[in-house]
Amino acid sequence: MLYVLMGEDAPGRLDARMAARPAHLARIEALRDAGRLVLAGPMPAIDSPDPGPAGFVGSLIVAEFASRQEAERWLAEDPYVTEGVFAATSVRPFRKVLP
Repeated sequence: MLYVLMGEDAPGRLDARMAARPAHLARIEALRDAGRLVLAGPMPAIDSPDPGPAGFVGSLIVAEFASRQEAERWLAEDPYVTEGVFAATSVRPFRKVLP
């Protein structure tokens, strides 16, 4: 089943985000390579694809997992969580309709 994984950035953690980014991307690329990733990306803090020092307010991933527990475990082990980038996270089931 598909799940939406969301993380909300903690204030002032842009440097931590950038430091953890390579390891974070490697995990997402593994989902992609396994054919399980629908989409993933950050949410800029301002209306710009490159927010610069304004940073990001969070990230969103839609991917396939065997269960909600597996999705929650995957997110809990993500570098953005373990390095304190995210102040809050959530996992929700998702049913893709379009496209």
